[in-house]
Amino acid sequence: MYTFDLTRRALAAACLAGALVVAPAAFANQAAGDACAASLTPDGKAIYAGVIGAGNSGDLRTLVTDTARSLVMSGQIDRGNARTNAEAAGQCLEQARS
Repeated sequence: MYTFDLTRRALAAACLAGALVVAPAAFANQAAGDACAASLTPDGKAIYAGVIGAGNSGDLRTLVTDTARSLVMSGQIDRGNARTNAEAAGQCLEQARS
């Protein structure tokens, strides 16, 4: 029983270490993306932050679209300007990924 607990802890530590090694590579140039995002509107910044916070798990266009849609549906950003802000945030996210 004690050995099993140690094995679980070792596995959890290995997974965490792996995530920390992979995470910085997810947005290799986040500084450039952040600099770009500084010029976005508040709605664009919200989209950018939502995608950056979600990590690099999937197609960028899908991530931006889903994030923007979620923010619109929850009333956090304006629907009328969502597409324009999503496109601008997407450009900054592309810089962050490069």
